[in-house]
Amino acid sequence: MIKNRDIVMVGLASLDSRIGSNVINLARVFSQHNRVLYVNYPMDRLTLWRERNDPIIQKRKKILKGELPDIEQVNKNMWSFYPTCILESINQLPVNWLFDVLNRINNKRFAKEINRVIQKLGFKDIIIFNDTDMFRSFYLKELIHAKTYVYYTRDNMLAVDYWKRQGTRIEPALMKKADLIVANSTFLADIGKQYNPHSYYVGQGCDVTLFDKKLIKTVPEDIKHIPKPIIGYIGVLYTLRLDIDVLVHIAQSRPDWSVVLVGPEDEAFKGSKLHQINNVHFLGRKNMEELPAYLYGFDVALNPQKLNEVTIGNYPRKIDEYLAMGKPTVATKTKAMEVFEKWVYLANNKEEYVKLIEKALNENTPEKEKEREKVARSHTWEANAEAIYEKIEMIEKLKK
Repeated sequence: MIKNRDIVMVGLASLDSRIGSNVINLARVFSQHNRVLYVNYPMDRLTLWRERNDPIIQKRKKILKGELPDIEQVNKNMWSFYPTCILESINQLPVNWLFDVLNRINNKRFAKEINRVIQKLGFKDIIIFNDTDMFRSFYLKELIHAKTYVYYTRDNMLAVDYWKRQGTRIEPALMKKADLIVANSTFLADIGKQYNPHSYYVGQGCDVTLFDKKLIKTVPEDIKHIPKPIIGYIGVLYTLRLDIDVLVHIAQSRPDWSVVLVGPEDEAFKGSKLHQINNVHFLGRKNMEELPAYLYGFDVALNPQKLNEVTIGNYPRKIDEYLAMGKPTVATKTKAMEVFEKWVYLANNKEEYVKLIEKALNENTPEKEKEREKVARSHTWEANAEAIYEKIEMIEKLKK
């Protein structure tokens, strides 16, 4: 375990974000035994204008004007810092040399702000932990004189159009000069290995405190009277990530099963054939604290991911939530899902989904449920942090 070190964390998620993020969870764990400066991403000109009515952006504007403090102490060992620089909006620039010139300028502005706070807090022998911030933090290793630079990859960002234009050359270059790459899936670790031999899979943490059968008193009214067995999915219903054809095939192949979908839909889902199938039930968006009770009502849980560049390397957090409730789970077979193959039924196509759901229903036992729960509860953020610490310690010994 790494203790009494100074860690600077940069990335794509701000601490006041409306949604959670791996790096926020890790920051809180790191701060149990180390000093952590959590650097919220700096504002760029386009974002300040385009999202000017967003309360989060309005808060940032007040910080830029000096009306609010730029640093807040989160706990005994952790500070949240809002840089007071403004960066140029360059991500979509098609001219490489111009991007590089402006990106260096942006990095210098960003680093100047971070160095100001590092000096104020007295940080030394710094570990930079970069959560996929490939552009703004490209030169931070040099500009902050960090002892160790860790690049954390937890999504295949280059599969998203927004990152492709410059990311296809910048991320590999950053991976090459990083001291260490840590990834939350074997797929992403293998990508990192193409550019840096020190690229490792370190797993993923998940807070499954809410997902405990002992806390459930009853199932919600809108699922209570749906005929069993219930084959269900919880999460956003977006066609970028989910395969509608798989769900249609399951519902049509087995009209005696109820397919229950809990979560908000995109337009493609709203207009899909699923809404015309009698045994498919859309229950809509629910609050986070309500989700375990819906999952409690499932007989089999699903994750029918569409196979594409975005999903193939993702560690699906929902699998841990499903398993924490002991639920038999059927999911699309991907490289990232290989770590779950002992506890999750993995399907290659829609036909296999039907066969494996039937198998999951028939094979389920109280013993299997307990085993699933045990596995999910071992995937803590503390365990994830320890795996990262181990790799940092190893790389620092090699550098001596």
